[in-house]
Amino acid sequence: MRIHLIAVGERMPAWIATGFEEYRKRLGAECSLQLHEIPAEKRTAGQNIERVLQKEATRILAALPRDCHIVALERQGKSWSTTDLADKLRQWLQSGRDVALLIGGPEGLASDVQQRAHEQWSLSALTFPHPLVRVMVAEQVYRAYSILKNHPYHK
Repeated sequence: MRIHLIAVGERMPAWIATGFEEYRKRLGAECSLQLHEIPAEKRTAGQNIERVLQKEATRILAALPRDCHIVALERQGKSWSTTDLADKLRQWLQSGRDVALLIGGPEGLASDVQQRAHEQWSLSALTFPHPLVRVMVAEQVYRAYSILKNHPYHK
């Protein structure tokens, strides 16, 4: 199974890329993690934010793998514990379908992208920098995978 982390934004700081790569490479072939960066639409004063979100939505939807399980990362989503995520990961692995985890830009995801998602996941009630979310998601996926494999990392 492949997990596709589809995230708005390009050219992240080196420490973000390094952090993401550290956890990505720890996952085995059974559960690979791939990053797909979506160009953010340029934001200017007085710009229609709905139009910006729609342009990003078009790019996000085009990047979705065929017949994948879609999870939108949203503040209003359901909060999962690490063991909840491990249970989700087990279900995803058993389904045989790829999974797409979606991270929006500064204003989040367009409503049509949210509606297309099968689930919405909230990392926290706190607001995090969007680049940092990439690293946090990669680490949590690795942590959940380590639980499934009885690896001592989680402890």
